Amino acid sequence: MAKITYFTSESVTEGHPDKVCDQVSDAILDELLRQDPESRVACETATTKGLIAVMGEITTKGFADVQKIVRKTLLDIGYNDPEFGIDGEDCGVIVSLGEQSPDISQGVSEGEGEHVEQGAGDQGMMYGFATNETKELMPAPILLAHKLTKRLATVRKEGIIKGLGPDGKSQVSIEYHDGVPKRITAVVIAQQHKEDVPEASLKEQITEHVIKTVCGDLMDNQTKLHINATGKFVKGGPEADAGLTGRKIIVDTYGGVGRHGGGAFSGKDPSKVDRSGAYASRYIAKNIVAAGLADKCEIQISYAIGVPKPTSINVDTFGTAKVDEEKIIEIVNKHCPLTPKWIIDTLQLKRPIFQKTAAYGHFGREEPDFTWEKTDLVEKFKLDAGL
Repeated sequence: MAKITYFTSESVTEGHPDKVCDQVSDAILDELLRQDPESRVACETATTKGLIAVMGEITTKGFADVQKIVRKTLLDIGYNDPEFGIDGEDCGVIVSLGEQSPDISQGVSEGEGEHVEQGAGDQGMMYGFATNETKELMPAPILLAHKLTKRLATVRKEGIIKGLGPDGKSQVSIEYHDGVPKRITAVVIAQQHKEDVPEASLKEQITEHVIKTVCGDLMDNQTKLHINATGKFVKGGPEADAGLTGRKIIVDTYGGVGRHGGGAFSGKDPSKVDRSGAYASRYIAKNIVAAGLADKCEIQISYAIGVPKPTSINVDTFGTAKVDEEKIIEIVNKHCPLTPKWIIDTLQLKRPIFQKTAAYGHFGREEPDFTWEKTDLVEKFKLDAGL
């Protein structure tokens, strides 16, 4: 008899206050990398009713018009009406940006610290994960949750459903049989809307144009749908909830499947291994699964600040490996030095590509700039594993 388990993941739209902050931070990062690929950026954003505050440490030869970037980001998201909680045209913007600590800089800059090669921008551990339960090699719940929030944005921006605001959330619960996703047991949608939108009509339209479009193949007549379960969702965005960069780290990664090292991504240049190390871990885990070395794989790497080589590498295949895990680690060490320089060069991370990562997940997306999703190590891994 099959072992039946359940797992749930959530996503949020680009208009969620925390995601607004992630996008502002990454838009500033992109502008500085566009002008100076060697920019060092640690940019945090906070928002509340009518206000965006940008703070952090930056060292660059470029210049970012932060006020302009903030307003454009808000308007592109859809915050162009005070009724939605913040308006990009006339909200307040506070900026407090300083220079990176020279103590950190000397350990990260090539040839300046105790090590000749560029060292890690901080200590810490990062995780990457992959599973063959979907073609994207991602866990099904987070993949579907992201597709729902992305679809909510599409029907809003294209006017397929009228009167929607930028803020929203999704949640998907999946029933697994022996680890294989079989059916969706519940879908939860919270979607901001204008006061004059009838709730019954809104629920019908979201069911037809969003939920069934994305989840139809895994739904049945027992699937429960919860749409704006409190009755309405008019007050949203920063007016209803304060937002912060880096407060959606599980949404950004694997939806709670696997572990997380705790470091956020947005607003950080690739010298910060919180970001680049997590991307490299996903890259390796995905190639291990794509090569058939395991059905499921989690990679952990760790670093010491200013030191190029990882302090540890761990592989966990949850009992699904087709070859010994020790052999997999040997293969990883052979092909992937995992120094910050190797990661940055291999994944081409000194490019202005990061704002698009700041909503709908950093992993499992078919975007040309998402180099960590490539499977170009598959043949090498197979050959060394004897597969």
